[in-house]
Amino acid sequence: MFYLNPHKFKTKKINSSRFISDYEFGRRDFSEVDLTQTSLADLNLAGVKLSRANLAEINLSRSVLNKADLTAANLVRAMLWRADLQRSSLKKAQCDSAFLIRANLSQANLCESILNNAEMRLAYLANADLRGADLSEANLSYADLSYTNLSEANLQGTILIGANLTNANLKNTNLEAAILSRADLTQAILSQPKQSKVNQITPAKV
Repeated sequence: MFYLNPHKFKTKKINSSRFISDYEFGRRDFSEVDLTQTSLADLNLAGVKLSRANLAEINLSRSVLNKADLTAANLVRAMLWRADLQRSSLKKAQCDSAFLIRANLSQANLCESILNNAEMRLAYLANADLRGADLSEANLSYADLSYTNLSEANLQGTILIGANLTNANLKNTNLEAAILSRADLTQAILSQPKQSKVNQITPAKV
């Protein structure tokens, strides 16, 4: 299946063997490459630069991508189960329906990223920057969002059952129809939330 990069950048196709070989020989900049439906699981790709790359349906499960640059990348339906994305940049990345269960996104830059319908149960997002991100209909059940900046983000219909939102910034965040049962909102910044439109906000037990 052929995928167009949603950001309309021209990408160059590269196979997984060439990519791995080039990385092992010291290359780090793979901006605007096309790696759609490629398997790069269980690899150490720390510091790799994949900005504006077409990575639709790529498999990066359990791979190390800390400090990686994935700015404006196409990660639609990407498999990122247990991937290590600490301090990485996914600013304006297209991650619709991505699979990020148990992924480590602590301190990651996800400003204005598109994560609608993403599967993010048990993901670790402490101190991540999600300003203006679209997380509508995403599943963030039991995810750690402590100290996360979610100001201006879209959480319409987002599932946040049991999520840790302590000290999170939810100023001007769209929480319409969000499911927050058993979520911990201790010291979270809330700017006049419309309680009638937020489903089951239950204070956490201390």
